[in-house]
Amino acid sequence: MAENDAGERSEEATPKREKEARDKGQVARSKELTTALLLITASISLYSFSTPIGKGFAASAVKAFSPERRHIFNEKFMLAALGDMMADVMIATAPFFILLFVLGGFSSLLTGGLSFSSKAFAPQANRMSPAKGFKRMFGMHALVELLKALAKVSVVFIVGFFVMLNVFPDLIGLGMGSVTAGIGKAMDIVAKSFFLISLSLLLIALIDVPYQIWNHAKQLKMTKQEVKDEYKETEGKPEVKGKIRQAQRELAQKRMMEAIPEADVVVTNPEHYSVALKYDVMRSSAPIVVAKGVDIIAMQIRKVAIANDVTILPMPPLARAIYHTTEIDQEVPHGLYLAVAQVLAYVFQMRSFSEGKGERPKPLKNITIPEEYKH
Repeated sequence: MAENDAGERSEEATPKREKEARDKGQVARSKELTTALLLITASISLYSFSTPIGKGFAASAVKAFSPERRHIFNEKFMLAALGDMMADVMIATAPFFILLFVLGGFSSLLTGGLSFSSKAFAPQANRMSPAKGFKRMFGMHALVELLKALAKVSVVFIVGFFVMLNVFPDLIGLGMGSVTAGIGKAMDIVAKSFFLISLSLLLIALIDVPYQIWNHAKQLKMTKQEVKDEYKETEGKPEVKGKIRQAQRELAQKRMMEAIPEADVVVTNPEHYSVALKYDVMRSSAPIVVAKGVDIIAMQIRKVAIANDVTILPMPPLARAIYHTTEIDQEVPHGLYLAVAQVLAYVFQMRSFSEGKGERPKPLKNITIPEEYKH
């Protein structure tokens, strides 16, 4: 039972699996949506350019079928006239084909997005296997493609039949007018018929797009064992874990250093400990530890404090007590309220004195640290 569970592809693809598939050029693509949108936009473009294209065709036709008498038996002139006619037709239809080329590239990006991979061009051994070739020919994918092809032919035939019934009287009347009017009318009929027939392919595309997305997700599904193996290869590796922890420490240290300039005081054991405190009445009811560290980190905290004119007080017992009892962004414990309050009162009085708003406070002495907080 366990073996069956391990071999069954029941798990959704991981981000790593999806990225690897995209790198190989394996993305959800709907050829039916691309074809439908390309044909619809082509028909709209054809209708938009039908007037200049019709005029170009008409002018070319008139020019080709009304040569001067002296040119009729001139072979060189006929070749030149053929070349001029082809050039006129290319110039008349160039905007339409350029727009068609651009729209064709854009429509292919609607499902799966932009994806280019050189790996998709590399030869694959499994595609050279006759057994797998027969499986692709007679498998579920081949059956779905056959059904889609039959559906497309049926839909296009039915829609095309009714479109032809509708425009048939107009087609009969094309020969009644001038060449210019006939070509313009013909272009209009072709563009409208083209649009209606192309629009019918959206019915197939609306079914194919969800199927392609579902089928792509199904092909990328993984077994439970594959998920476990991938986890071991990435998150489970000791070196990867070490790098993650290192990155987390560096990020936390960066945030901590950025908070020091806003601190009210840095309490230190001059050689080993540094603790930065901030008291914000609007945020909390007690002072908060915004940074702390030992040895090299403690020295860095002092450097940042000096650079930003944050008061530094050497108080070894209090620095050790706060360091060992309080984490960053936490309030100091109740037992240290009195000691921290004395320190902050002294700092605020010194700040007022420096600004000329009060007397110089007396130096701090005999700050009591409860026994349970001594380290």
